[in-house]
Amino acid sequence: MLKINRPEYLDFLCRSKDRQIIKVVSGVHHCGKAQLLALYHDWLRNNGVAAEQIISIKLDNLAGGELTHYHTLYDRIKAQLLADKMNYVFLDEIQHVPQFEKVVNSLFLQKNVDLYTAGPSAYFTPDRLATLLSGRYIELKMQPPDFYE
Repeated sequence: MLKINRPEYLDFLCRSKDRQIIKVVSGVHHCGKAQLLALYHDWLRNNGVAAEQIISIKLDNLAGGELTHYHTLYDRIKAQLLADKMNYVFLDEIQHVPQFEKVVNSLFLQKNVDLYTAGPSAYFTPDRLATLLSGRYIELKMQPPDFYE
């Protein structure tokens, strides 16, 4: 897959690293949310984060079907967390998990979790985010790549 460099969006994630806030990446279908998260994974690895500190789950894949129950998803992530290091948790297409906010809010309370979620802007409306994540998030609204990119 061709990776398109998205420096402004990547910079936003880099500046938000290790902040005690949920990072929500939203945008229209096929605007590059998953690619941006992959670019950020690469950036983390190139800046001293070990592979075992990165937990990345794509929830639109049938292979992760059992993870669409919020409790199962939380248990899987919790089991992978390293107690003595910062953990970078990425939940792509989180809208496929009913009551996902229970997972996100529980992970938010962990001091060693830096949490990133991604999903469609049609689902992550400002009202819905404000209700589900109650002021604990910052949102990066992505647009499709332009000609310059």
